[in-house]
Amino acid sequence: MNPRTPWQALTRPRFPLGAWPWRVAGYLVSGALVGAVAAAGLLVLGVFSLLLVGLPPLLLSGIALGRVERRRLGIVDLDPAPDPHRVPTAPGLAAWFRTRTKEQATWRELAYALLLATVLWPLDLLALAVGVGLPAALLGAPFQLALDGREAKVVKAYLVTSYPEALVAALLGAVLLLALAYPLAAVAGARAALARALLTPRESGGSDGIGEVIASRARLVDAFEAERRRIERDLHDGAQQRLVALTMTLGLARLDAPPGGPLAEQLAKAHAEAGQVLGELRELIHGIHPQVLADYGLGPALADAADRSAVPVDTDAEGLPRLPRAVESAAYFAGREALANIGKHSGARRARITARHRDGVLRLDVEDDGRGGADPAGGSGLTGLADRIAVLDGTLTIMSPPGGPTLLRVEIPCPAPTASSASSSPRTASSSARD
Repeated sequence: MNPRTPWQALTRPRFPLGAWPWRVAGYLVSGALVGAVAAAGLLVLGVFSLLLVGLPPLLLSGIALGRVERRRLGIVDLDPAPDPHRVPTAPGLAAWFRTRTKEQATWRELAYALLLATVLWPLDLLALAVGVGLPAALLGAPFQLALDGREAKVVKAYLVTSYPEALVAALLGAVLLLALAYPLAAVAGARAALARALLTPRESGGSDGIGEVIASRARLVDAFEAERRRIERDLHDGAQQRLVALTMTLGLARLDAPPGGPLAEQLAKAHAEAGQVLGELRELIHGIHPQVLADYGLGPALADAADRSAVPVDTDAEGLPRLPRAVESAAYFAGREALANIGKHSGARRARITARHRDGVLRLDVEDDGRGGADPAGGSGLTGLADRIAVLDGTLTIMSPPGGPTLLRVEIPCPAPTASSASSSPRTASSSARD
């Protein structure tokens, strides 16, 4: 397995000859530069904030610097550094700032910015001076002697007057450069670990416990979907087929009954009632697990839900790949519940569904031009959906200011399917819902 941090790279025999010493040097050099700029910027912002406007500019600078440092962390730490901030619950700068001030991540970023501006960047510079500057000065002894012609003073202490002495100094510099690469990598590893601890989300509990929780939640989702499909199959193959047979029997009985009599009237009523119950049962089966979702995927299923909506809906879900069944199911029912709420409560004239799968995340947006003011705690059914999406490590966000518009956003992380898996995975098409 390839090393992903400087500490892991240190255990490799070919560490000095690979790319990691260059990564380490680049991380420390960029840290010194960013830290020096941050020191000057925070000094100016600090005076400006304390004298005029208070704390907001300092908080904003900490957030911006945290974003830069998470990107820079990728030089020496190949694991992703996720953004720890939440999506604001409402649009607008005021809602965004309220959300940020209530997050621990914002204050950790400010603490890191102050630490970088006062302590860390001088340490980066010192480590570079010892680990790179000193060997480079010794390696340059022959060039210094050639330029002067008579003598060269190496690192302001060692006087070289001949080329053999200069070559010895250069050889010593090469040895030091290789030897000091190890402590320099250890310093960079410690710096990266500190940055990750302060700038990325921290999980409670051990990794084994987290893995077991994730695995158990995945099993729960799979069991839920399997039970849903079993109920749908039993209703289709059992109750629905019996109702179809009953409807046909009543229709034949109507043909045999004397027309215009009380028996024909009662049979007509029974036949109509049986047809109505059959239609309701088919709608119920469609709601439990629509066949279009199983056969064709999320995009066509959302288009089908839009066609059934009481409000005109524009759909934009082109190019969606086939995703895990639990993900497709959760996104579909979130979209359908959102459309149902739009039809019942929003007073909207039009709605729009947009679904995209990018960078390993499925994002579903449902927008409407209604009156707004949607509250998930008001019994709209969205709380249960949010819990179901959370089982998949996803998030459900509602932005609905009074007066509208309303945006419901679902984000579920799921890897993009490979070409081989997409071609080999069957599109499960159970016998249900083919009437």
